[in-house]
Amino acid sequence: MSQPCNADCDLAQPGEVDEELGEFWVGAPFKIRQQHNLSAFERNRLFLNVKGRDFLDVSHIGGADSDGDARASVAMDVNHDGMLDLVVRQAGGGPLLIYENRFVPRNFLRVSLRGRQSNRLGIGARLVATVGDRQITRERYPANTFMSQTPLVLHFGLADAVQVERLVVVWPSGLEQTFTDLKANRHIVLTESSAEVQVVEPGQFIAP
Repeated sequence: MSQPCNADCDLAQPGEVDEELGEFWVGAPFKIRQQHNLSAFERNRLFLNVKGRDFLDVSHIGGADSDGDARASVAMDVNHDGMLDLVVRQAGGGPLLIYENRFVPRNFLRVSLRGRQSNRLGIGARLVATVGDRQITRERYPANTFMSQTPLVLHFGLADAVQVERLVVVWPSGLEQTFTDLKANRHIVLTESSAEVQVVEPGQFIAP
């Protein structure tokens, strides 16, 4: 239902505001952004996964402990060094934030997909990598959280392993392909129903 407003698009306050209970009134929604963050007490937190068993709160030492009230975050390799960084968009607390991953560099494999029978971007594909005695699963679903989307490139962290012994790709069409002995620290492109492994050279641009 529409509400009557004046020439400045301000809506009249419908009743008394109890500030002690945290109530407020803004006549025009677009004016909210000109004021302070509405949720300044909701501090951002950053947790470190410890061997897949526990999570350690590293917000303070990681620089993430702020009252910016984050609304979206994406893990992506911003500087293409093989390490996932963190990009954060906040409701308040300034512009877009980028937290650079400065841990000791480890090996990785980045994978892009090209569908033929399936959709062009291979959305819905499932990849299972065998690395030593570990299996790492990735699924290509770019949606992430509110107001954010992950890159279409799939990232496999390999620790000290120098290759992926076996990579199984299950395409949305149902086709299953297996690739073996994929060297680490590369960005590769896999095409549905093709055995070719295309290597993307550093600095080379490929269309999504």
